[in-house]
Amino acid sequence: MSDPRSAPPSALIVDDEHDIRELLVLTLGRMGLRTDTAATVAMARAQLAQATYDLCLTDMRLPDGTGLDVIATIAANHPDTPVAMITAFGNVDAAVEALKAGAFDFVSKPVDLAVLRRLVTHALDLNERRRQGLGKIRADAGLGRLSGNSQAMQTLRETVAKVARSQAPISISGESGVGKELVARTIHAEGGRASGPFVPVNCGAIPTELMESEFFGHRKGSFTGAHVDKAGLFQAADGGTLFLDEIAELPMQMQVKLLRAIQEKSIRPVGASAEIPVDVRILSATHKDLAGLIADGRFRHDLYYRINVIELRVPPLRERIEDLPILADTILVRLSAAQHRQPPSLGSDALAALKTYAFPGNVRELENILERALALADGDVISVADLRLPSKSGSSNDRPVGPVIPRDPRTMNPRESATSALPSYIEEIERAQIQQALVENRYNKTRAASALGITFRALRYKLKKLGID
Repeated sequence: MSDPRSAPPSALIVDDEHDIRELLVLTLGRMGLRTDTAATVAMARAQLAQATYDLCLTDMRLPDGTGLDVIATIAANHPDTPVAMITAFGNVDAAVEALKAGAFDFVSKPVDLAVLRRLVTHALDLNERRRQGLGKIRADAGLGRLSGNSQAMQTLRETVAKVARSQAPISISGESGVGKELVARTIHAEGGRASGPFVPVNCGAIPTELMESEFFGHRKGSFTGAHVDKAGLFQAADGGTLFLDEIAELPMQMQVKLLRAIQEKSIRPVGASAEIPVDVRILSATHKDLAGLIADGRFRHDLYYRINVIELRVPPLRERIEDLPILADTILVRLSAAQHRQPPSLGSDALAALKTYAFPGNVRELENILERALALADGDVISVADLRLPSKSGSSNDRPVGPVIPRDPRTMNPRESATSALPSYIEEIERAQIQQALVENRYNKTRAASALGITFRALRYKLKKLGID
């Protein structure tokens, strides 16, 4: 009996147009795939009842139904088989509907053979990783990636395992510091594009006037300072994943151009005369309410519809506080390894204090607290004093970790109030507002200054004046 692993990969092609079927059979055959064909949903179901395939390509419109019916059949009986939808050119609604239904990817008619070959390659790579067991998410992978045994994290891991098999755009939402980029990296690492590049970009950190060049590249001489050709972020991520962090910060003009690049799977560098095809999966993230921004006219509904094919919410640390012990241990092991020392353990008093802390900065704040504690701890046990957590009044043993609660001059004695209350009170309000803006903007000073309505230079001056590190 022959080893099934030595057999060539197989594909089922479902399309009622003979010429399309013939083209796909020829193209996939040259790639080394064995192909079967079907012209209707009923014929496809009959084929699927007799054999298992490594890939299915199905047209959207079929004589006795739609490609969504084929997707549903495969999802119920062959959940590991990737399905790609063939849609009419420009029919974005159909493509999005297919992706939401569970399609691996889509390709538009007339079929671009280069795009088709890349799609097939990604699907086969994903199947190979699954067969080798590389697609299983491990709690100890990477930097404590997706650690935790809470129900919230178990659900998140299960969802990530499912969406990693797709090429659909994913919108990752969650508060600052919850680990949205780690989730994005995990999706990339567990999917069919794992061998390709993962390119993260903070949309709020790129000056508006340079955005188009940064995203799409430019040609030499296209503007002052363009001395050489430059590839953009889309080209850098070709064959892999482009992670657009803080996508809500994109200005309207850039939102329009991004939408076209995603829909057409091609870009036009600044100064170029023709578009360049790109093969990029888009993952995006924000801590803001995109639906609210749409209602305010600050984010395009059509772009939201395109990037939010699948929405993934990362829970804040306070919603999974039972994960804190394993998170703390994982972080301490990593930090200690970087310092070539044995990891200390958390004392019972320290662990109890952490469990009652609100963590406005989420996992990122936990990492900062433990890094500081690691430096302050004398022995092999971290005590509550080493943590330097803010007290009930909002201050810590050294510097405030979160926003300072300003002191009301009405609570001061008359002499204190008369001599220093007003300047001190105003200064504390400034300090609290600045620290809150820094936390909400992930300590990006440019974005924090914008949120505060002041210039970057003014913010830098105030940080120095107020002694904020």
